[in-house]
Amino acid sequence: MVSKVLKWVTGGMEAFLGIPIIGASIIIGFLWTPLIVMLILHIVTLVFSLKEDSEIAPSILGIVTSCVGWIPFVGMTLHIITAILLMISASKKDPAQQS
Repeated sequence: MVSKVLKWVTGGMEAFLGIPIIGASIIIGFLWTPLIVMLILHIVTLVFSLKEDSEIAPSILGIVTSCVGWIPFVGMTLHIITAILLMISASKKDPAQQS
């Protein structure tokens, strides 16, 4: 359950950072600190996803995105893709709740 909430939060933040001019302005304006914050959040999400036996691929992509997010168009594209995958993963039903 915690991993699902973290995926929604990190997905929303990634979507915001993926907005072309706004996201880049925030990342550059705060001297790339948002990428470090997102890296930490993605690692935390990954740990909770592993504990809850949830999908881990979106969190791993988020870690990669945080590491290469400083590259202008590559970063924007990866932020958007990561946001989509995190939100899709967060919206899926848990296997324990399906029965």
